[in-house]
Amino acid sequence: MKLVFATNNQNKVNEIKSLIGNGVEILSLKDIGCNEELSETQETLEENALQKASYVADKYGVNCFADDTGLEVESLNGAPGVYSARYAGMECKAEDNMTKVLAELDGKENRAAKFRTIVALILNGEKHSFEGKIDGSITRSKSGSDGFGYDPIFQPNGFDMTFSEMSMSQKNAISHRGKAVAKLVAFLKA
Repeated sequence: MKLVFATNNQNKVNEIKSLIGNGVEILSLKDIGCNEELSETQETLEENALQKASYVADKYGVNCFADDTGLEVESLNGAPGVYSARYAGMECKAEDNMTKVLAELDGKENRAAKFRTIVALILNGEKHSFEGKIDGSITRSKSGSDGFGYDPIFQPNGFDMTFSEMSMSQKNAISHRGKAVAKLVAFLKA
């Protein structure tokens, strides 16, 4: 089976390939000749994931899935949430987003946060959705060199290291994306 992962983020593609394993060939947008940036104009993670998957399925006639992930910080009323990728502005980098979150949490004791991922799958014209989440907290400074996005400042509950300090296999075993993709894989195998 071939599935297109509707993302331009090669880090996500590599992470998903390691999670899915053999049996399903994962293609990137680049692999199908889609070079445009996919819109995320909706108000929820669910709607954004479905928007991206629908666009690729409709335009390219392929089975595909897309994800949207949000970091939800309790003392920031759930922000950055659906705006996680562009929290510090439309042209910002991950470093800018982390800096903004750390600045907004400066002096706050409650650093509880969670990551949530929604995977929207369009398979033979039918729509399906899978959610994964993990609770943790925002560290006071960046730590680690692996991972991407907010990984250097997110410490999952029960661990003494950030996602960025974990190996990909350690992170995938517990992460929000890992949990959502595990549900996707179970569905595909059923």
